[in-house]
Amino acid sequence: MRKNLLIIGMAAILILVAGCDREETDEFTLAHFFPAGHPAEEVLVQGWAEALEEASDGRIEITSYPGETLLEAGDTYSGVVSGAADIGLSAFFYTRGRFPVLEAFELPGIVYNSSEMASKVAWEGIKELELQEVQDTELMFVLATGPGDLFTTEPVENLDDLQGMKIRAAGLSADTLPLLGATPEAMPQPDAYEALQRGMVDGNLAPVEVLKGWRHAEVTDYLTRTPFLYNAVFFVTMNQDKWDSLPPELQEIFLEVNERFFEEVAAGLWDVQNEEALEWAVEETGQEIITLTAEETEKWIEKVQPIQDNFVEEMNELGFDGEEILQTVKRLAEQYQ
Repeated sequence: MRKNLLIIGMAAILILVAGCDREETDEFTLAHFFPAGHPAEEVLVQGWAEALEEASDGRIEITSYPGETLLEAGDTYSGVVSGAADIGLSAFFYTRGRFPVLEAFELPGIVYNSSEMASKVAWEGIKELELQEVQDTELMFVLATGPGDLFTTEPVENLDDLQGMKIRAAGLSADTLPLLGATPEAMPQPDAYEALQRGMVDGNLAPVEVLKGWRHAEVTDYLTRTPFLYNAVFFVTMNQDKWDSLPPELQEIFLEVNERFFEEVAAGLWDVQNEEALEWAVEETGQEIITLTAEETEKWIEKVQPIQDNFVEEMNELGFDGEEILQTVKRLAEQYQ
């Protein structure tokens, strides 16, 4: 019996020592609103999680909660601040007014030819401007959709066609569309399909990827190219206390992986989606593409100029240099054009 007790005791000591030598795994919850099969989940979230797990030898483990199963789109940032989720992915425009300076990267009248370009403008601009409005979390990186187009049930070839149309909108689009004669209907992307299907709205202003990713090509017939009307910026951010609790070596891994993953995957993610979605929409549903004439494009851009003017005034009232912020965005847009 004494021999058996000795063996059991030695085994217990070995297990204890092994446990002490093994480095602990840091687990993170990640909340976002995209559906489980969307590239934002399968490519962005899972790809980033795998890159972090590999770089940390398994010490970083992220569990994703897609489809608003943990936090709704508009509550994601505040949910990360409060600790309801360790990490959140959502769009800044879902909490309109919470990020006033960041709206500079979504102003109409600035042409974004690609998501890669728009993402680099936003990420570099946020760093350059050192925005205090995102200092209550640890921003991992941002990414943007780039150009957004009008997807409608009736053709829109000019401003006259757009008059009185009800268009699903979010963020600054709610201010932009009335200047063009349309009626904005504010709603998150997950609600747009049913609204289009039931005739509650006549169209949607969004990146091309929604034609396939959200299957909007099934409920619209026409795509009008409007790369000067829309750009949406998404954030991936971490609870500040969670970040501060991490050992320096894990923080370094996050920072290194974040920059690499941004360049290799995140920045151009919507470009890949947009290309695939457009091909699918045209071939599978017969989506018709409409390109505005140069003269018509100038008319639209002139109509939305007051949004930029109002932005500068609002920034000045808040104590910022509105013109400097706007010119920073325009300079970076021209640089990456």
